[in-house]
Amino acid sequence: MTSQFHATPGSFAHGAGGVDLSGRTALVTGGASGIGRACAQALAEAGALVHVADLDADAAGAVATAVGGRAHTVDLADAQAVRALPDEVDILVNSAGLQHVAPIERFPPARFELIQKVMVTAPFLLIRQCLPHMYAAGWGRVVNISSVHGLRASAFKAAYVAAKHGLEGLSKVTALEGAPHGVTSNCINPGYVRTPLVEHQITSQAAAHGIAPEDVVTDVLLERAAIKRLIEPEEVAAVAVWLCGPLTGYITGASLPVDGGWGAH
Repeated sequence: MTSQFHATPGSFAHGAGGVDLSGRTALVTGGASGIGRACAQALAEAGALVHVADLDADAAGAVATAVGGRAHTVDLADAQAVRALPDEVDILVNSAGLQHVAPIERFPPARFELIQKVMVTAPFLLIRQCLPHMYAAGWGRVVNISSVHGLRASAFKAAYVAAKHGLEGLSKVTALEGAPHGVTSNCINPGYVRTPLVEHQITSQAAAHGIAPEDVVTDVLLERAAIKRLIEPEEVAAVAVWLCGPLTGYITGASLPVDGGWGAH
């Protein structure tokens, strides 16, 4: 008899990176663009049915159509709206995020609160409502798209750094509680990824650091990285799918850097 927690012959027969997620259902927040979109595409390629949740209705619909999934328009800052999302999912990818760059003394409190709602409270609510299904099935994967800023800090990003550190703690508690039920929870910690979130902050980074916008990528974003390029969303998504595969059931409560050596300093 083969345990559900062990690889079976043919587990690597098809799917993204050899991972077969046929019959699994996934929910990806922020699934309309950037890392979330790449995760939705990669999970669908591996055979999962993907729910694409995003504030942008048109973009979410387009991604869902492309991957054969289902779109959900949702404001993750609205707890009631979050509760309306599907809860019978085997794989939960918390990817949605937003950024604001400003010194603490000029950081808008309302913006700080919004970032915590979207990036900490919403993942908590989703984990809370998805765990019962995962527990009943004896299998589940919670993949939290964190950041190098979940492990270290940078100036002028008080809300984002605080939120990512909060997500790290939430992920670890989920790992401890989920372990007896076959559920793992991990964070992926990318450096700067080529996404709209990063591209849109170049102007504000330039203002905060007092440098030209064209110098932000080399002098700020990639200053700590050993590999001097932005990470592609597909590289992060590949790690997410790998965490759902047959040989990673013993990895839980971890923070996996995908940062080009950013954290090696």
